Amino acid sequence: MMAAGEKEYIEKLCAQIVDSAFSVHSTLGPGLLENVYGLCLARELSLRSIPFKREVIMDVEYKGFTFKSAYRLDFLVDDRVIVELKAVENLLPVHEAQLLSYLRLTRLPIGLLINFNVTAIKQGIRRLANFKCFPQKKN
Repeated sequence: MMAAGEKEYIEKLCAQIVDSAFSVHSTLGPGLLENVYGLCLARELSLRSIPFKREVIMDVEYKGFTFKSAYRLDFLVDDRVIVELKAVENLLPVHEAQLLSYLRLTRLPIGLLINFNVTAIKQGIRRLANFKCFPQKKN
């Protein structure tokens, strides 16, 4: 579970990431390759002094065995938020499933799925949560 202060910090961090994506999209527009958006988002995060790692290689543990370098996160921001980038016509359920799996495997609370191939960036942003990291409300 996550402390209240940590939750507030992550909310602010997500807002900064979304604002950074907005800046990249308003400068470049849609129609480029995912890698270009990744390079520019990395630059934007750096300009804002937001700590991140790009193309983070992760292991998967399965029934007592660790598979090295099993998957790659596009961005890991401040070791708290996963950001997956796309430049596709439409986000599909498989894209959300991928991010949800990454959240579950890393035990991180929040992920942002950002598709830059849209006319308005807010149409291309999905925020997904790993609810095992949040306290459950009692009825």
